[in-house]
Amino acid sequence: MPRPDIKKAVLANQFVVNYRRMWPFVRPIWLPALLSVLITIPIGSLDAAIALFLKPYTDVVVVGKDMSSPWYIPVLIVSFTTVQGLLNFLSAYASTWVGGRLTMSLKKRLYSKLLLLEPAFFDSSTSGEIIFRFNGDADLACAGLISNLKSFLTRIFSSIALIGVLFYNSWQLSIMAVIILFIAVAPLAKVKHLLKSLVSKNVVSVTAINTTYNETFAGNKTITAYNLQEYQRTRFFDILENVFQLSLAMTRRTAWLSPFMHVVVSIGLGLAVALGSWLIVNGTISSGNFVSFITALLMLYTPLKSVGNNAVAVQNSFLAIERIFDILDRPLTLQEREGAEELRSVRSGITFEKVGFSYQPGRPVLRDINLDVKVGETLALVGNSGGGKSTLVSLLPRFYDVTEGAVRIDGRDIRDYTLQSLRAHIAVVFQDNFLFAGTIRENILLGNPDATDEDIARALDCAYLTDFVSSLPDGINTEIGERGILLSGGQKQRVAIARAFLKNAPIVVLDEATSALDNKSERVVQQAIDNLMRDKTVFVIAHRLSTVRNADRIAVISEGRLAELGAHDELMNLPDGLYRRLYEMQFKTPAALPADTSGGHAPSEPSSDSTQD
Repeated sequence: MPRPDIKKAVLANQFVVNYRRMWPFVRPIWLPALLSVLITIPIGSLDAAIALFLKPYTDVVVVGKDMSSPWYIPVLIVSFTTVQGLLNFLSAYASTWVGGRLTMSLKKRLYSKLLLLEPAFFDSSTSGEIIFRFNGDADLACAGLISNLKSFLTRIFSSIALIGVLFYNSWQLSIMAVIILFIAVAPLAKVKHLLKSLVSKNVVSVTAINTTYNETFAGNKTITAYNLQEYQRTRFFDILENVFQLSLAMTRRTAWLSPFMHVVVSIGLGLAVALGSWLIVNGTISSGNFVSFITALLMLYTPLKSVGNNAVAVQNSFLAIERIFDILDRPLTLQEREGAEELRSVRSGITFEKVGFSYQPGRPVLRDINLDVKVGETLALVGNSGGGKSTLVSLLPRFYDVTEGAVRIDGRDIRDYTLQSLRAHIAVVFQDNFLFAGTIRENILLGNPDATDEDIARALDCAYLTDFVSSLPDGINTEIGERGILLSGGQKQRVAIARAFLKNAPIVVLDEATSALDNKSERVVQQAIDNLMRDKTVFVIAHRLSTVRNADRIAVISEGRLAELGAHDELMNLPDGLYRRLYEMQFKTPAALPADTSGGHAPSEPSSDSTQD
């Protein structure tokens, strides 16, 4: 158990530590931020004016019955209150501006970090978690912190001024009042400890809510097709119930703060009235001193009744800041080596040298893969589902880094090249290509933002999109909706292929690029792919073996190992070869039938998806 003095020191430094970490974000706007802080000084200090003026007013008017002297007091009270109101407006505007700018800076930094995070991070995160931690936490950290900081600073300066009024009127009463004040605020030191575990659980539940909304949006057709409405409703209601119970738990842990302070403050007021009455009777203080003191004490104590809620909000903001810096301080696992150079060209080829890879320690996905792929060669990767084909090609653009061995381009480890230059030489066409909300033109230009209209027209021709685009009312400027929802599967694939054409990278990776298409769409997309593959070094992953039989070589990946390697005819001549068995399963070719060496088309469409990775 940490000693109480150490614990208090840690809590006392909490503000300093958080603001020190936030300083790089505050520095560009330090002047408006300072102004918003300085304005709280007169706002808080002016609270004492009313209490201070009540002493002469009470002594002269109420007790002395003299109406001639203090005529200026009501005028001053109105004037000070008016000034205070104007300063409150300026403070609110400045705080909103500073909070908005600060939130925007945090979101920019967080989004920049999000773009740099490796695919493994997204593999282990949900969309709801990312939305909450990269967007919601910034709002919570800044908006909650700025508004509550303004309230705290105003109260601090108000309290200093009011305590001054207290001591001006009676040091005896003031000592008692300050002791009560410290007793009332002492429990605030425990707020973070009370909240931290529950807030962490609440974050998980809130992210689950966001994830469910996203899944409902993206999976609405699946929900409808499988009548999953009741399943989703029950699941969502369970999450809401969990959030509700966590909210109750947070209330149980912290809601006692305000009632506790209310009771302590009431005791303080009662003692002040009792002691003040005795001091008046003894002639130690005047009636004006007592009225001024009680007014100042009420103005000092009253905000304390709700300060517990402010403390909870501030601690939530601090916890959000901690989560933000957990992300910003998270090391990037895909690092460029010191002195990494630009990859200028691919001259000789790509080598997988004793490559091993694991997503999780102790569970290898790839084992001792050795492959040499020459420039201009087409290598097809086939094998049973889960064998590691997609994982293998994901190592090439460094979506993941090898855990054993090395991937080399022209004999040099790809980790010696800069990530940007490495990926600039690789075009990837996925099975389910992501299209961004916008137009066809905007999505194609992602391959090369500097492409000319002639380049775009050539890419459309090569991807067999020209006729389709011409048939649209807005042509290439047609909006395709979020994730390209307004396009068919084949159309989306061809837009992705056109994007790859514009990139004109020397290495092309085709990861199940036609597996999700119908036969008609597949034929068109395959023709577009054939155009894309021309004069390129190509890695093709396919479960339909008819699309890879003409590859220069075929690598059979089984249980993370390179089981067979050779041309189609060579592999078909292996008596008990794995490729031959896969081929015969798809095309139902009798084992005794000699392999077709004509290089023609497959005898029939595949009847199985048995090799989908």
